[in-house]
Amino acid sequence: MTQQINNREYAAAIRAVISKMFIARGDGHIGGAFSIADVMAVLFNSYLRDAPKDWFVLSKGHAGPAYYACLYLQHKIPEEAIATLNANGTILPSHPDRNLTPGVQCSTGSLGQGISQAVGIAYANKLKQTGANVYCIVGDGELNEGETYEALEFASNKRLSNLIILIDANKKQVDGLIKDVSCDYDYQKLFQGLALAVHKIPGNDVKVIDETLSSILADNDEKCHVIVLDTIKGKGISYFENAENCHHVTFNETELSELTKYVKENEGAVKHVLGNTK
Repeated sequence: MTQQINNREYAAAIRAVISKMFIARGDGHIGGAFSIADVMAVLFNSYLRDAPKDWFVLSKGHAGPAYYACLYLQHKIPEEAIATLNANGTILPSHPDRNLTPGVQCSTGSLGQGISQAVGIAYANKLKQTGANVYCIVGDGELNEGETYEALEFASNKRLSNLIILIDANKKQVDGLIKDVSCDYDYQKLFQGLALAVHKIPGNDVKVIDETLSSILADNDEKCHVIVLDTIKGKGISYFENAENCHHVTFNETELSELTKYVKENEGAVKHVLGNTK
């Protein structure tokens, strides 16, 4: 897809803006917000468009800061809001709220409900023949919810080829490793058993993500596609990548220093993206 900004630079800018939010707040869901920064960069830099109006649903709503960072980089939310994440009266609540944040299309938070909304949105757009695509990011821990499989069954039954589900498979959730809390999923067998088209790819590689999305959109094979993103929780800052648990962190002095360092190193990327998205 055509783009003005390198996707890697866009992803670095997203993580830098997220870091600013967390520095101001003092805590946050850094693990999931960082692990989806690369796919968010590809989506917002290259695929989400205004006409026909595509949809984006962040089913794993606790990764909302990554969504807010993209909206900020697209000049949809003001700079002063960045320091108000999850504060009283903020337009940037803990989970995305379409009634509060400019640019948010779908309110999410309770895990499993975002993907359920996404299949409904995709089905409605298919019936209306709008030509709109729906992109939905789901967490691997979120797959513990039975509701997610009901949604996937519906997507398969209705042949929602306008829906692309992206699973952030970072292998960790709030209370431990996915394989210990739930099970060690064989995503290929699991989703192919539902007659869904499955792609397992390196989830922090913007080039592969871009190529996979482009190929799916070109195929038009009348199937709902699931992209399993093999990601690293906390990707972008090695301190958090190597942490045993970085789902939600109340940042200590060392961790705030890591975030501050990342912001300084990538401030140029933020300015470049902002300057090219006006």
